[in-house]
Amino acid sequence: MKKKNNISWNSGMKKTVIIPAILIILNSALLSQEEKPKFFELNGYLTTMQSAMFDSISGPFVFDNLIHNRLNLKGYVNDHITLAVELRNRLFTGDMARTGNIYSEMIGTDPGWIDMSWNLVTKNSFFFNTTIDRLWLDLNFEKIQVRVGRQRINWGQTFVWNPNDVFNAYSFFDFDYIERPGSDAVRIQYYPTSSSAVELAAKIDSEDDVTAAGLYRFNKWGYDFQVLAGYSNSSDILAGAGWSGAIGSLSFRGEGTWFRPLENFSDTAGTTIITAGIDKIFDDNSMVQAQVMYCNNPLELTDFTSFYNGNLSAKDLSFSKFSAFGQFTWAANPLLNIGISAMWLPDLKGYFTGPSLDYSIAENLDFSLIWQHFNSMMGSTRTRINLAFLRIKFSF
Repeated sequence: MKKKNNISWNSGMKKTVIIPAILIILNSALLSQEEKPKFFELNGYLTTMQSAMFDSISGPFVFDNLIHNRLNLKGYVNDHITLAVELRNRLFTGDMARTGNIYSEMIGTDPGWIDMSWNLVTKNSFFFNTTIDRLWLDLNFEKIQVRVGRQRINWGQTFVWNPNDVFNAYSFFDFDYIERPGSDAVRIQYYPTSSSAVELAAKIDSEDDVTAAGLYRFNKWGYDFQVLAGYSNSSDILAGAGWSGAIGSLSFRGEGTWFRPLENFSDTAGTTIITAGIDKIFDDNSMVQAQVMYCNNPLELTDFTSFYNGNLSAKDLSFSKFSAFGQFTWAANPLLNIGISAMWLPDLKGYFTGPSLDYSIAENLDFSLIWQHFNSMMGSTRTRINLAFLRIKFSF
């Protein structure tokens, strides 16, 4: 069993004490700036997205609708202090919402140390969820920056799979959540020079498991390199490295991380994940990307939910020893982008393909049509799933 930290606060006490405290600090700090004008930044978006899930065109179909509003608020107290609150409000209706509490409870689950996800209204045919996924205080002075609270710590270098992203692993398929999840964490960054950085970060999750790591980033031979080491999910030690640069007109980037359980260290096998990719942008803003990944100890996949949602750690990114990905996006004109992506998973005897279309209706109004097709072995069963999405997005 994993050793737990001796933390006695329950989820309710965390929420009751910490969230009001941060909001009080935000309010009092802004009000105290009498000699300087207050400055707020508010932006976000509102989307409506209709989806259909089916195994074949002959049906049956599962239809759902999601109305999604995001609000991003930042307060600049002065040149050294910034505070942020970002939240997403989502109204779910349709067939999945009518299946009972299992789906709504899954959506309302918060993996963070503080529970900041609430199903405010739950009825037989719909439910409404509000989630705060950013709530942080940022302090910076000269070469040091400290950020405390729920935040995104992005150490990944590649596009699809990010084994260096030990704090915030995410699913490539979740295209409607471009901000990615956050962690309840403390992050310290120090910039010795303009081309180097030292970072220390630690997070704690809803199970009181701790992830803590350090990273050093530097530039050499025209490449940005990074090395990292730490402790993951109160169970594994980790070490990794990554790079990004160019080979001629191609961007070339990659990363790898090694995980090994600290308990019974000498007689347990470690997990190594290595990935590399190239991408190129053409004169017409079209883009091609390719990425491959190797893992010596991939997860055994038994259900589609684990594969699609990807609510796993950076150690659990792979379901096949070798995986490959490719994507091409064509800018047909300044308003229209057409794309196609594909993923090959030989251990699952499967693949993914996903065409997409994005059209700018007006300056802040976009239309998207996305199809995701999955075909693979889940255990001893071949699974074929199609997901089709029609989305209209207004940004402000």
